[in-house]
Amino acid sequence: MRTRLLGLIAAALLAASGAVVPLAQAVAHAAVPAIDGNTCVDGGGTVEYESTKGSWICVDGDYDGKPID
Repeated sequence: MRTRLLGLIAAALLAASGAVVPLAQAVAHAAVPAIDGNTCVDGGGTVEYESTKGSWICVDGDYDGKPID
């Protein structure tokens, strides 16, 4: 009986932590200030599409890795 209860508690904690991680990532991504394409190019970078995330980012230059607004 104790094994089942511990297993249930462990499963509930794992499920809860799995639901929190995407939310934390979304909040962290929203906290990063976005720049426009001209600012990226002026800083020596290029605007490129990141297909894994479905968004545009600045590659190289002063704003490397910053999302494009």
